[in-house]
Amino acid sequence: MHRFKNERMSDYFQLMSGLQELDFQGKAVPSDLVLIGNHSFPLSMNTRGQVLMAASRYGQGRIVVLGHEKFLTHFPGLVENALVWLMPSNGNSNTVGIHKSLSSLVENLSYCSLKTKTGDFQSDFAVYVSDAYSVDECVKDMVAFLKAGGGLLIAGQAWGWAKDHPEENTLLSFPGNKVCSVAGIYFSEHMGELGKFPVPTQIPANWLSVSIGKDFRHDLRVLLEGVSEFDIQGGALPSEVMVHGPLAFPIGLTPDGRAFIAGAYYGQGKVIVASHEGYFGLDSLSTFLINAVRWLDEGRNGVIGILPQFQYIHRILSESGLKCEFTGFREDLSVFVCTSYSDAQCQEIQEYVAEGSGLLIGGHAWYWAQSNPHRNVMTEYPGNIILSKMGLSLMGNTLKPAVYKAQEVPKHGKSTTYHFRNLLKSFASHVISGQQLTQHEQEYLDKLRHDCANYLQMQAHNNASYTSTVALITDMLKQTGVPQASHAYPVESAKDKLMLHMSTEVYKVCPNPDELLPIIISNIPKLPVVSNARVCISANTADCEEWISTGLYLSPGMRTYVAVPKEIMGKGWKLQIGCQTDYLGNANSLRRAPVVHERFPLEEQMPLVWNLWGGLIYLIAPPYTKVEAVEVVLQEAVRAPYYKSGETSVADWVNSICAAPAPWAELEFENVVITLQSDAIRQLDRPDKVAELWDSIMRGVADLAAIPPKLPRKERFVADIQISCGFMHAGYPIMIHSYTAPEMLNVDAARKSGLWGFVHELGHNQQRGVWEFPPNTTECTCNLWSVYVHEVVLGIDRAQAHENMCADRRQARAQSYATNGRQLKQWGMWTALETYMQLQDAFGWDAFKTLFAAYHNMNNVPGDNDGKMNLYAETFSSVVNKNLAPFFKAWGWPIQVRTEEKLSSLPEWKDHPMAQYA
Repeated sequence: MHRFKNERMSDYFQLMSGLQELDFQGKAVPSDLVLIGNHSFPLSMNTRGQVLMAASRYGQGRIVVLGHEKFLTHFPGLVENALVWLMPSNGNSNTVGIHKSLSSLVENLSYCSLKTKTGDFQSDFAVYVSDAYSVDECVKDMVAFLKAGGGLLIAGQAWGWAKDHPEENTLLSFPGNKVCSVAGIYFSEHMGELGKFPVPTQIPANWLSVSIGKDFRHDLRVLLEGVSEFDIQGGALPSEVMVHGPLAFPIGLTPDGRAFIAGAYYGQGKVIVASHEGYFGLDSLSTFLINAVRWLDEGRNGVIGILPQFQYIHRILSESGLKCEFTGFREDLSVFVCTSYSDAQCQEIQEYVAEGSGLLIGGHAWYWAQSNPHRNVMTEYPGNIILSKMGLSLMGNTLKPAVYKAQEVPKHGKSTTYHFRNLLKSFASHVISGQQLTQHEQEYLDKLRHDCANYLQMQAHNNASYTSTVALITDMLKQTGVPQASHAYPVESAKDKLMLHMSTEVYKVCPNPDELLPIIISNIPKLPVVSNARVCISANTADCEEWISTGLYLSPGMRTYVAVPKEIMGKGWKLQIGCQTDYLGNANSLRRAPVVHERFPLEEQMPLVWNLWGGLIYLIAPPYTKVEAVEVVLQEAVRAPYYKSGETSVADWVNSICAAPAPWAELEFENVVITLQSDAIRQLDRPDKVAELWDSIMRGVADLAAIPPKLPRKERFVADIQISCGFMHAGYPIMIHSYTAPEMLNVDAARKSGLWGFVHELGHNQQRGVWEFPPNTTECTCNLWSVYVHEVVLGIDRAQAHENMCADRRQARAQSYATNGRQLKQWGMWTALETYMQLQDAFGWDAFKTLFAAYHNMNNVPGDNDGKMNLYAETFSSVVNKNLAPFFKAWGWPIQVRTEEKLSSLPEWKDHPMAQYA
């Protein structure tokens, strides 16, 4: 990323060297240039964000494009800089060829040291200068010349040509575009606004330039001819396609604006992406698929190359009169049909499209995203490595396979269809200039919020449209500020949520994040730091990653270098800043930003790390890793209150550690780590007593689960001002609300009144799919641990531990369930728990321990609830040596005849509690 960015900046400085201002006043009205891809960049931009001059690279060569041919003589300093920059560094020739129509340029250059020659294009020139109207006869030769390392300077405007050719596609048919577009620069039919414009010290960027570069109505009419709907029902689960390029557009959408099929212009070619390759085999999409390939073929009637697995599309295209072959990628194909799962021929395919061919590519990204949870789908998914520079990206989320109405293409006026760039520009105009949003635009603001976050994660700093988007969002934040979310003042409007979400993401990628920091976070306390903070870590992980606490904290926006030892460098380890890992992007109101933690892979010896929101620092050990006493050093950090059983003395805790300045603290015990606000522990004088409480609770959890008392990975509780769902929720870590966290430290209250909710979440983490019957038992069997811990460990009767466990309520639930037909759809949570409690009343806790132990080594467990329930009945019957089939049938379980036959040799449990309701 940085190599491309620095390369472009160097190019810009060379091209604009010695220039302070460019005067575009006069009669020469330029075309507004449209830039796409990762190499094109603007040289001059007016106050409306229109690009009047641009440069790019393609292959080994370079190109400069001016929006009017008169600029070749009007800006002699720039032209001379351009010719020097365009000159190949290692070519045999140093001659600048100049088209015969540009005689006045020849006169201008006679005073400089460049060797010039007037005439038609020749491939042995070092650089060739032409107007944009005279390249038609040598397009292929000029593209090959550029690709091989030659330099091109092309100038002209397309708005006049477009008026004379109203039925033609300016992007593809205007002569200059046939060459320049391969490098990501197009002459558009739009006039550029004139004026005097200063030459900025950085590559120009303007939020007004964030728009789409074409009216796609004609393309959509061609693609959707005879198509009234997209029936994508079936087993092909699609990803969403993000449409973000200036020449990209959605084709098939859900009613809420999420695309599953989209297209784009790229160079002289076109691309269509379908978000599941299964669409190439759907009879319901046959008309669209034929339209799509004809649109991609652009009248060439060439060979359509199709990967061998796509038999259906080969047949329907052949039947429609198209020439089709089963083949891998070849450069001589007119259209190539493939999947998005490999980027092995990425550059070849991109050049193939840029130079005038078509690409129909299908695939989803959701499985890759699920399989690579800590990788960036926008930048690392193979299909996106091909597609992103074309203005399209497959995202990690899924859409519902359904029947979706084809979009209506208006004959006149603006389309109301969602487009990321259009809505982003409208939103910016709304925020900065007060322009009113339409009802349609307001309805799409939540989607825009998610798309902005995904788009900014592309980190495409070498892409002109990306840098314009970053400039737009940065300008918005500077001019309007960022809502300060808090418990007292939650952010609730779609506009404010969008601003808050964008601020987090743009901070990571903007050129000057320190300038944004006080705008995003208005009050950052200055905390004392320690230098060269050393942390000694050991790890012995099982099949899951593990957080390792450091007792250190970084303040918001604070940056520090980390010295990574060779024992863990490049071996899957990561550094995490922030313990609150819940994503709140789907919440109706926000008391904090949606994402407040950051992870950095430890792939180098001295990485720089930071987090906008600050946070506790963790080393993340990968699965199946063992290291002993390895030292990590942080250049600067803030000490946090951190108590660790067996290492921290009570005296040290009370005298100094509990007063450490960081706002978050951690208590690490034998089997659990508790993370909470430091204010909650400042007066804690007996952390050892809290440790005794939680050590006993966690041993109880392990005891019931029939696993060793030392867990393979310590559980974690993390407090947060807002969590993603529920009062608490399970996982790693278990998330709890900040106001509940002090309850975990009150030993006397815990032994008197219990900690039902906390143990309930620990129980969730012990649930196993082999003996779970979702959704019925999801909120039920976890409470086995709540009951067990309260009765066995804390000595609190179940009826006292939770009001729903009193005898009257238990009996009422069982009776009501039996009376109402024993229907499993009504068997959930407390009612379902009664089934297990009746078993516990009769057979004790040891029966459950033996049962769970039996499941640890069980193979070939059925995947469906019916099968699993029959296996559970068999296993429990075997454990207690009684035929429990009648009992489970009395609870409405789908006990099969063969299960009853298997258990018929055991003594029947005749007096079970449900017998009374027979």
